[in-house]
Amino acid sequence: MSTSSSNRGISRRGFLKGAGVTAAGAAIGESAVVAFAEESAPKGPKIVGPKPLSVSLKVNGAEKSAAIEPRTTLAEALRVNLDMTGTKIVCDRGACSACTVWIDGTPVNSCMTLAIDAQGKDIRTIEGLAMGDTLHPVQEQFIEHDAMQCGFCTPGMIMSCAALLEHNKNPSLDDVKTATSGNLCRCGTYPKVFDATLAAAKMMKA
Repeated sequence: MSTSSSNRGISRRGFLKGAGVTAAGAAIGESAVVAFAEESAPKGPKIVGPKPLSVSLKVNGAEKSAAIEPRTTLAEALRVNLDMTGTKIVCDRGACSACTVWIDGTPVNSCMTLAIDAQGKDIRTIEGLAMGDTLHPVQEQFIEHDAMQCGFCTPGMIMSCAALLEHNKNPSLDDVKTATSGNLCRCGTYPKVFDATLAAAKMMKA
């Protein structure tokens, strides 16, 4: 006995065709929503890496170029890529300040600073502290007062002390202690460091 399709309701073939059209429409609709969301989303910072990229750093008044990975710290870039090994890496976590350099005149831990973030800024290292063959007064007085032993902390210590004298021409002992409070010396030469810095301040005033 035959029965009309209107009596039997939707056929299996019709159901499958309808389901396919519905699924396709849903997929198209979903992709359109995703595309719209991506276009409407706020644009974040440009993503770089992981391959090396070219950077230009102004170090001690000279422009220097290097190809580095984005994760490279300024301390690593100076030592490894630019062969400027005066800056020391000791703790490599910002705890000892042996890697201190100046960025725009402010002492910073270069092991905690990405090299790509130092682009366009004025970087000064221990190599650029002296004026040619003439030592900076802090360097000279460190030698005079024997304010160094193993030498690991010395570059960072000198950069912190010299930065103090750039901003304070007549520091007190407490000022020097505060300026070097983040610089760790395993040899314990702090008293000589303080004396050398105060002597350098007198030299600079003379």
